[in-house]
Amino acid sequence: MKRTHTCGELTEKDIGQKVTLLGWVHKRRDHGKIIFVDLRDRYGFTQVVFFKNKMAEELRSEYVIRVTGTVQKRPPGTENPRISTGAIELAADELEIINPSQTPPFELDEMANVSEDIRLRYRFIDLRRHEVQKKIFLRHRIAKSMRDFLDREGFIEVETPILTKSTPEGARDFLVPSRLNRGKFFALPQSPQLFKQLLMVAGVERYFQIAKCFRDEDLRSDRQPEFTQLDMEMSFIDEEDIFGITERMLYYVFKESLGIELKIPFPRMSYQEAMERYQTDKPDIRKDKSEFAFLWVVNFPLFKYNDEEKRWDMEHHPFTSPLEEDIHLIEKSPDKVRSRAYDLVINGVEIASGSIRIHRRELQEVIFKRIGLGPERIKERFGFLLEAFTYGAPPHGGIAFGLDRLVALMCGAETIREVIAFPKTQTGSCPMTDAPSVVEPKQLNELGINIIGKTKGSTNK
Repeated sequence: MKRTHTCGELTEKDIGQKVTLLGWVHKRRDHGKIIFVDLRDRYGFTQVVFFKNKMAEELRSEYVIRVTGTVQKRPPGTENPRISTGAIELAADELEIINPSQTPPFELDEMANVSEDIRLRYRFIDLRRHEVQKKIFLRHRIAKSMRDFLDREGFIEVETPILTKSTPEGARDFLVPSRLNRGKFFALPQSPQLFKQLLMVAGVERYFQIAKCFRDEDLRSDRQPEFTQLDMEMSFIDEEDIFGITERMLYYVFKESLGIELKIPFPRMSYQEAMERYQTDKPDIRKDKSEFAFLWVVNFPLFKYNDEEKRWDMEHHPFTSPLEEDIHLIEKSPDKVRSRAYDLVINGVEIASGSIRIHRRELQEVIFKRIGLGPERIKERFGFLLEAFTYGAPPHGGIAFGLDRLVALMCGAETIREVIAFPKTQTGSCPMTDAPSVVEPKQLNELGINIIGKTKGSTNK
């Protein structure tokens, strides 16, 4: 069954060779005694010609086949310049049907009237389309170039826990009940924030991770309940170090992945200036709305007032350091405190966010108290972090990129769902696997969980 070439490889230099191809039947055209098949794999298409072949008459779209034959030049006028193999065809001698296929729910070449729900229901077929695969393959190249660059810069990739403690950072956590500790729950991480700070305390100095993150929030075109981010953290640095590393990395990523050379350094703008000039903290500074416009937005407010609960909240997260000269304003004038936080914006879309972190326990406790956390609550949620700060925590800071958003921008996709292999719908469900779904009563009993109210498809009450 071994193939000698891929379906995107053969050219005129291979004419006369005996070759074996494996792939899917993309199109079949019956001309009586002659049958033409466009054979497809991830690399491209090859036209195969069958002469008086009874088995070829059985072929239908998406059959998986093996075909052996001789490469020949296409007759004059039948060449296809749109594909790399368009000058040749394969005259088949042998055919094996490896696996037949039902009639697909949609033609891979005719997607204009196919709804996204149908595409996601049959995502394993949708992913066969080359235009979809190109986005997934670009994502691979982007992630690889990030890893290559950061490795050369002395960063270490460290995996952090998926089952962790619930420490809400603004959005709702996804909770996971513990069977061995009844009544207690793990949370899926909204980000690796606390663990990457602990890695700095541990002396790793330069950490990164392409990390899965989870937020139980309302969905839009640029959000998913599970998403991927490039997470970075460094010790003994300041904002300039973060900006420099980020800009050089993106220069490398765009050049390696798209062949585009970015102009660095990127321009910068304070939060205050952005709001005054554009009435948004993520302005699109392009003049003609065309390539890519990068912008650093810096010095965000540290706090924002929560009108509903009549208290001060964090603008970003509670581990963000205030500007040194504004620390004295925390108690009496929190609205005037600026942070050492920064966002990277591309074409009006926030693509990355980060800050210099607090590394002194005393200041971190002041921030916690200012947002209304009492001593017991602080100890319960963040005691391990505060304890770590008493054992020689270095100054540190970092940044996290929304990888899904970045890839979508780089390939011109309308939503991040287009660049995720198996995305959820806007209702947070998976039409292909029918997740989320009900579970057996036995599983709930083992966890000590009762479902209040009747769930669709469930016998539990």
